[in-house]
Amino acid sequence: MLEMKTKQPIFSKNQHVSFIGGMGKILNCQIDSGMWAYAVEMEMGPPPESGRVGPETTILLYETEIQDVMHL
Repeated sequence: MLEMKTKQPIFSKNQHVSFIGGMGKILNCQIDSGMWAYAVEMEMGPPPESGRVGPETTILLYETEIQDVMHL
């Protein structure tokens, strides 16, 4: 039986990161088809004229889509 070893995730929960399209905070991560996928909550931008309806957007990104770590 071939045993597949999965590397540890590069990014961790609550870490601030940037990516094409914005910046955000890692909410959690899980392995998906041998790659780490991260739920990233995008940072809130300026309030829109009509006010906010709900929470900011959470997106799913793979490690290769996260550009760098924001040191805050």
